[in-house]
Amino acid sequence: MNRRFVLALIVGAPFAVSIQAADPDLPSAESILDRYIEVTGGKAAYERHKSEIATGKLEFAAAGVKGAIVQYSAAPDKYYSSLDIDGIGKVEMGVVDGVAWEKSALLGARIKTGEERAQAIREARLNAPYHWRELYSKVETAGTDTVNGEDCYKVVLTPKEGRPETMYFEKKSGLMRKTTLIAASQMGDVSADVIAAEYKDFGGVLIPSKVTQKAAGQEFTTTIDAIKVNEEIPAARFDLPAEIKALLPKK
Repeated sequence: MNRRFVLALIVGAPFAVSIQAADPDLPSAESILDRYIEVTGGKAAYERHKSEIATGKLEFAAAGVKGAIVQYSAAPDKYYSSLDIDGIGKVEMGVVDGVAWEKSALLGARIKTGEERAQAIREARLNAPYHWRELYSKVETAGTDTVNGEDCYKVVLTPKEGRPETMYFEKKSGLMRKTTLIAASQMGDVSADVIAAEYKDFGGVLIPSKVTQKAAGQEFTTTIDAIKVNEEIPAARFDLPAEIKALLPKK
């Protein structure tokens, strides 16, 4: 369920989660999601991840556009990413203290609101698959389907704010292979398919190192080259840029 790179362009807690299965012969959504946690490393491995520094690249092959990505994440939900696109410039995004923001040379600085803000905050959550009970209020097994020839369980997850997302988990391995959702953006809502592939072990947790997004007739591929786990990240890395601070409501 890690797709932060691309979408960036509770146990025993007071959170009520409705868990349903569309067919009694199908496994519950809860068991499918918990199996994903286990096959990608297990609870203990996720709990050891307190911070991540990830590097990778984005490619828009049809337009011959490439870019370098650096992403910083710290528990529970501090996030900063920088995408430096050849010939275009830098796009920065972040989440801290409930503020989701974006800054680019082309579109300037802005603070995300509404569903776009809620989506950004979910994506910023470190170890999001482990925290699915906190992030979604309802999960349901909706049937089966195939992704790239592999039989998958189809799970619909409804967040506390925003529209449902559908994830496809391979029956054989338990790995998540695809997500379909409506991505909220500055330009409006966009239907997107996000394909996860080439899972690799980063600090004891399997994470898809190649993620392809298909949206609005375009296709972007992001590749993670490395993730450094639990390296110290200066607190200032997550500070709001001056341009964003200037947009905050005056206290």
